[in-house]
Amino acid sequence: MAQFIPQLIAASRTETRPLIRLALPICGAQLAQAAMSTVDVMMTGRLSATDLAAVSVGSSLWVPLMLFMTGTLMGLTPVVAQLLGAGRRDGIRIQVHQALWIGMALGIIAAGLLWTTVMPVFQLMEVPQAVAERAAGYLAAVALGMPGVGLFMALRAFSDGMNHTRPALWISLLGLAVNIPSNYLLIYGGAGLEALFGDWLPAPVTNLPALGAVGCGLATALSMWVMCLAMIAYTRRSRAYGDVALWHSPTPPRLRPIGELLYVGMPIGVAIFVEVTLFTLIALFIASLGEVTVAAHQVALNYTSLLFMLPLSLGMALTVRVGNTLGQGRPEAARLVAWNGILIALGVALLNCLLLWFTAEPVIGLYTHDPEVTRITLSLVGLAMLYQISDSLQVNLAGALRGYKDTRVIMLITLVAYWLVGLGGGHWLGDHGLLDQLAPLGVYGYWIGLVAGLTVAALLLGERLRRRSKAIADGDLEIPLSSE
Repeated sequence: MAQFIPQLIAASRTETRPLIRLALPICGAQLAQAAMSTVDVMMTGRLSATDLAAVSVGSSLWVPLMLFMTGTLMGLTPVVAQLLGAGRRDGIRIQVHQALWIGMALGIIAAGLLWTTVMPVFQLMEVPQAVAERAAGYLAAVALGMPGVGLFMALRAFSDGMNHTRPALWISLLGLAVNIPSNYLLIYGGAGLEALFGDWLPAPVTNLPALGAVGCGLATALSMWVMCLAMIAYTRRSRAYGDVALWHSPTPPRLRPIGELLYVGMPIGVAIFVEVTLFTLIALFIASLGEVTVAAHQVALNYTSLLFMLPLSLGMALTVRVGNTLGQGRPEAARLVAWNGILIALGVALLNCLLLWFTAEPVIGLYTHDPEVTRITLSLVGLAMLYQISDSLQVNLAGALRGYKDTRVIMLITLVAYWLVGLGGGHWLGDHGLLDQLAPLGVYGYWIGLVAGLTVAALLLGERLRRRSKAIADGDLEIPLSSE
């Protein structure tokens, strides 16, 4: 340890800048994609409460599916990063082609699920009939874009693994630029355009029907395919990928590389799905606590989720840096890269805490003017400051482990920490209190459960990274390289 710390300090001088340079475009892309959801909510909310409810309920079904696809395809990133570091660029094209087959298959399966299973789910959730019908139409429209999402995410994982993260940013901004006008046209129809531009528009335009929630779904699907086609065009024409002739000689599906990609990627998808469902279930559990509490919970969660984008992006960039260094056959350097990333994540968490401390009150004022909602939100933000550190650490520890292709353990730790400790403990504290000595803590109990779950995840992932990185650096374990 005495020798490791000076080495870590020395590594930070060379590794910090490239890591942040990779992370910032990823952060911008994540924010652009989050902005699409915000635009959907704002525009449908102006049309009617029913359409807004339909989009909100529908999003709770398709977004987890999309994130599962995204996580599964993220398994390609460390594979490409290691092959790039090892100088085995000829193997990258085959791996990307297999990921594209996986992305297409997952997109088609997701579309099929959205077309065939939503009404029984809505009946189980006791969604009002009018909302359920519009939500089903919205999801049927969104489903048209799911294969495009699968292809885009596979190509994004390839680009990220090649240390080229900026295309995802520019193409996500393009998707947002398409999403806004197409939302306006398809949600409000020709009447909306006439109100905006006047009566000089031609009759075919002004006669377009207002499709409401269904139009929002069509606009989302259109944005998905625009992003997909833009990413295909960019990877075909850009010289940033060197001699990786990605679109030369398409490779048919091969079971072995597909199996390897799923072995690495599927646990990532499950882990992300578990995390998303944790917050969804908490929102359902606190629904009985009253609209003021629910509103405060939503405001606090929305604000802190925006701040989470930077540590999340840092973790995705850390996967690439660790994978590159392992591919170069430098396991001791990869260990230093990983722990330097964790130190940066700690610094980012402290920065987020300061931002929460100084900006919480004015930012909450942008969401609500209700004094009771503001009071509860401020107290929840106080708890959020506690979990900034554990949340930032756990997502970056997971990112480093993904660079080692050590993803199954992440999935198991996530299941235990999020559902057993976070959700189970939070539900107990919220409904029963602590050891029957205190009154039920309500929404605060669920947030304390979040803090506990994220802390347990950070501790377990930290110990796993310590053991794994040391064992590979000492030569006790082989570097996990791809077979092709």
